[in-house]
Amino acid sequence: MEHAVAMTQFPYAGYAGKYLRVNLTTGRIETLSLPVEWAENFLGGNGIGAKILWDEVAPQVDPLSPDNKLIVATGPLCGGLMPNVSRVEFIAKSPLTGIYGDANAGGHFGPELKYAGYDLIVFEGRAAAPVYLYVRDDQVELRDATRLWGKGCEDAEKILQQGNHDPELKTALIGQAGENLVRFAAITVSYRRHAARSGIGAVMGSKNLKAIAVRGTRGVRIADPEAHRAVALRLHDQIRRNEFFEGVHRFGTAGLVSLMQPMGRFPTKNFQHGSFDGFERISGETLREEHLVRDVACYSCPVGCDKVYTVTAGEFAGATTSSLEYETLNALGAGVMNRDLPALIHANILCDDWGLDTISAGRTISFALELVEKGILSARECDGLDLAWGNCRAIDELLRRIAFREGDLGNLLAEGAARAAKILGRGAERYAMHVKGQEIPSQDGRAQQSMGLAHVTSTRGADHLKAFPVIDETGYPSEAVRRYGDQYLPELVDPLATRYKAMLVKDGEDFGAVVDSSGNCKSGGTFVMAEVYWGDQADAIRTMTGMPMDAARLKIIGERIYNLQRCYNVLHGITRVDDVLPWRFTQIPSPSGNAKGSVCRLDVMLPEYYARRGWDDASGVPRAETLARLGIGEASARVRDAIASGDAARIRANLGWAAPYTGRAVDEL
Repeated sequence: MEHAVAMTQFPYAGYAGKYLRVNLTTGRIETLSLPVEWAENFLGGNGIGAKILWDEVAPQVDPLSPDNKLIVATGPLCGGLMPNVSRVEFIAKSPLTGIYGDANAGGHFGPELKYAGYDLIVFEGRAAAPVYLYVRDDQVELRDATRLWGKGCEDAEKILQQGNHDPELKTALIGQAGENLVRFAAITVSYRRHAARSGIGAVMGSKNLKAIAVRGTRGVRIADPEAHRAVALRLHDQIRRNEFFEGVHRFGTAGLVSLMQPMGRFPTKNFQHGSFDGFERISGETLREEHLVRDVACYSCPVGCDKVYTVTAGEFAGATTSSLEYETLNALGAGVMNRDLPALIHANILCDDWGLDTISAGRTISFALELVEKGILSARECDGLDLAWGNCRAIDELLRRIAFREGDLGNLLAEGAARAAKILGRGAERYAMHVKGQEIPSQDGRAQQSMGLAHVTSTRGADHLKAFPVIDETGYPSEAVRRYGDQYLPELVDPLATRYKAMLVKDGEDFGAVVDSSGNCKSGGTFVMAEVYWGDQADAIRTMTGMPMDAARLKIIGERIYNLQRCYNVLHGITRVDDVLPWRFTQIPSPSGNAKGSVCRLDVMLPEYYARRGWDDASGVPRAETLARLGIGEASARVRDAIASGDAARIRANLGWAAPYTGRAVDEL
């Protein structure tokens, strides 16, 4: 194994100024200087990841081939003094969608990588046998992982820590789902924090890369320590004063269950309903009252939204988990009609250990349950399982079969709902609730119009965290006025109104791209996306790095990142015809809560969104003048050539999934 080093002085603090490039095929490891233009134009995180994918991973590349690349990237704020600066990004071409993919996790792995002296790692090729990357400051080695292969995430981390005589070793690793190339396999980060979406865990599995183990003993430079400390203290204080702070601190994201239920925004029975009879049994309040052990926080987090829970009695007594989020409570709870909280805790543990994205796992199972209900999937095809709504024992077994690709049904559902629907045919596509091949998370666009729009415009397929529109989710007039003025009230904070939602989603996507590229968290409550905004983020980056930065420049960077991700998808044939929701959201009025009678009005919001983006209204492709304004004008010719040559259309035809069914409504609720 060769380790080459080529370094130049990096001009900005906050960055380590170097990165690793690991060729798993040859075993060659290079330590390289971080290009200054990457930092200045894309910051870090998913910004730099998108740039590397655009430059180095052609649209013809199979996501599970050695030619795909896995980028593990921190941002300039990661590991510093700001609140919530724990995040690390994993970027690759997605095995689930076949287009741009990324996943994000907190915990302590990201800061540890920075403390070891690296801003990011680029993995390429494929190892001949299982390996893991060991990093301890300047010591960087590929090591044999044969004894780890086949282990769950918990055991694998313990073996790595014990084998290296370091209980503080931070890990990013895959379970059996990633090894078996389940297309929605997750990466577990410092056990039980998860980079779950887009199936990036399967990319690790395809490369025979079981784990990354990191220990760092260095610090992070701050350009202006006194000014940066003042910014950090101000924002820590603002977050603690936020009106939702106490609730999110007490209940974590699980507290959203009780908030979303009356809105009709708590998806139930594969989105047939937006409210769940019995939601109290799986609420954050019940979790805390009956199962809480202690609160847990990621690095530099004042919120502490994570919790440790245990089951003290019954069949699952002793089952202990953390990171039991709102999304999981919905996807493996209401989504499959499961009211058994101890069983839900147990299912979360299974997904954590095997390395499954709980959102996609739950949605794919609810898809299968509806196929059984509609008579599309026969009893014979269920491989002996009683796939009735709410049968949590069968759901646990199905999770196992998916993770291990066991049996015809387990192997089929390991492809995800959209791909499974295309394989099955027979009308199954009508019940696959996805956008661009990725299962829709635990929101209902009929109950929150901005979130319906955000699901279809997300660059990684159906997703709530790219735009993360929280202002109208909770009715947040004070923050709406602080950001935009009072001229947009009351529609901006009304979840059922469509007016101004295109503005809200675009702004959230651009700011979210900056947050995901900087290293701070936006999912531990609403705080970074509410209390921290463009000016605050610019102040933090400027005082941390010494890079000239203000809100105007930062907005261009965010817009640049998002447009480059969109352009990458256009190379794969993604156009306006893919910016759609399944028929259930646009044709069937919600039967639930405050949303009763409402449908998601993409027809109203999407044209305004394209206009604000500077994208062609007919195709959804970024215009040449837009890309030129953002400093990525060279992308225009590549996009134009891919469309004109037919390459983009040919790649789109082979992505493995069909666009969501948007035809005639097939159900009466």
